[in-house]
Amino acid sequence: MSVQNQIMWNRLVSIVEEQAQALVRTAFSTSVREAGDLSAGIYDQRGRMLAQAVTGTPGHVNAMAEAVRHFIREIGRDTMAPGDVYVTNDPWMGTGHLHDITVCTPVFHRDALVGFFACTAHVVDMGGRGFGAEGESLWEEGFQIPITRFADRGAVDRTLVALLRANVREPDQVAGDLYALAACNEVGLRRLRAMLDEYALPDIEALADFIVDSSYAATVRAIAALPRARASHSMVTDGYATPITLACTVETHPDRITCDFAGTSGPDPKGINVPLIYTQAYGAYALKIAVAPEVPNNAGSLAPFVVTAPEGTILNARRPAPVALRHVIGHLIPDTVFGALDQILPDTVPAEGAGALCNFQVTLRPHDGGRATEVLTFNSGGTGARPRLDGLNATAFPSGVMTMPVEATEHAGPVVVWRKELRPDSGGPGRFRGGLGQCMEVGPRPGHSMEFRAQFDRMRHPPRGRHGGRDGAPTVVELSDGTRFPAKARFPVPEGQTVRLAFPGGGGMGPPSERDAQAVARDVRLGYVSEEAARRDYGWEG
Repeated sequence: MSVQNQIMWNRLVSIVEEQAQALVRTAFSTSVREAGDLSAGIYDQRGRMLAQAVTGTPGHVNAMAEAVRHFIREIGRDTMAPGDVYVTNDPWMGTGHLHDITVCTPVFHRDALVGFFACTAHVVDMGGRGFGAEGESLWEEGFQIPITRFADRGAVDRTLVALLRANVREPDQVAGDLYALAACNEVGLRRLRAMLDEYALPDIEALADFIVDSSYAATVRAIAALPRARASHSMVTDGYATPITLACTVETHPDRITCDFAGTSGPDPKGINVPLIYTQAYGAYALKIAVAPEVPNNAGSLAPFVVTAPEGTILNARRPAPVALRHVIGHLIPDTVFGALDQILPDTVPAEGAGALCNFQVTLRPHDGGRATEVLTFNSGGTGARPRLDGLNATAFPSGVMTMPVEATEHAGPVVVWRKELRPDSGGPGRFRGGLGQCMEVGPRPGHSMEFRAQFDRMRHPPRGRHGGRDGAPTVVELSDGTRFPAKARFPVPEGQTVRLAFPGGGGMGPPSERDAQAVARDVRLGYVSEEAARRDYGWEG
């Protein structure tokens, strides 16, 4: 029976990956189609996540692991029927901010509820002030969709769709993404029903228990092999107007690891606060990839990682705190946790990296008074150096999303990307060098004005090196005339000018004096490190 269960488990993984690919192929927003800012998963009738798609982000997947239980509670199991589709963008019951729409679909087989499919996607606009940190309450940040029915027994709620379209700047894109989310769940639903018919199963309960119990046991075995220890660490990050301190204490136990964020700063007046569901998602992710990376991600493997944060801190913000850019702080959670883990598990975790995605959004308005266009693009800095390897250049960690191609960005609206390339000398020097960030230069096409919304971090507090490694380069935001702006800012771009961006590099690992001379020569040859920096930081003699 265990062999058959393993085969069916692999089948579920294939189903959810097909589910995710259906979303990629049908979504309207470039954030989904090009960057993969999405998640897809299958759940048993109790709301336990059984499998997730490889395509997707930990912030979506691990938060969505809890979200389905909210759908079950709010909709009511007894009211569910075939053809139903449920939706929300509630930050405290979904994935942390209004710009993520989560859709949940119940699966009925032989007239019985057997499970759920759920998926999430980041949409380009949700109304309000627009995607940025300027809001001072949730009400300013956009259109809120409480947990409700998108479709009732197969009939789409046209009133809901009309309300959504009336409250967003890009109605076709946002409504199109909502339908794509529902369609991708339908793909998973059909594949699961086919599997149940093939194996002559009435439900997936026995399989669900096998998956959850096996994953839990494997994770606990990995934890039990660790030393019993307790360690604390903190990080200072840019915040909005004032710096923010993220602090955590990690403690290993025989059957679990706890991570508490006591000592973290209080909430911010602006939209960088983080709902607890998102904090738990990235806290558990950091612990799991360090301790049990080979165990599949599901409710069982996540259960031994207990993540808490005091209510009223920036990592457990109360409603209606503004949370639009919750990822800018949330993406720094793994580096904070790694700082504590490094004290318990030496030579395991990387140095600090860029962490937060280097996102920006622009509004482009034609001079003839036509309709404005919103363009959102995802970009990445460098990751921190690893214990035995250099960091990765221009790689989104921990989010895992892809950098959007220039062609896709320019196709989405009247914007020109004049430059996009690796940033020399941005990786922190060390025995192993930090990954490089990027340089970008963007501006509007002729005949258009542009408003730029920066959504960055690591400007005043760049990624730190570890064990003698040096810091990576900080973020830079400026106009082509040299006028500089904060990491989180909204500003017009004067006609004839462009925005120049430099994204941070990762921190180095170990003393630079211990770097292999051939590795330094290779860095110089590839243009990763200038000759001047190689001589200064590594004693390179050419």
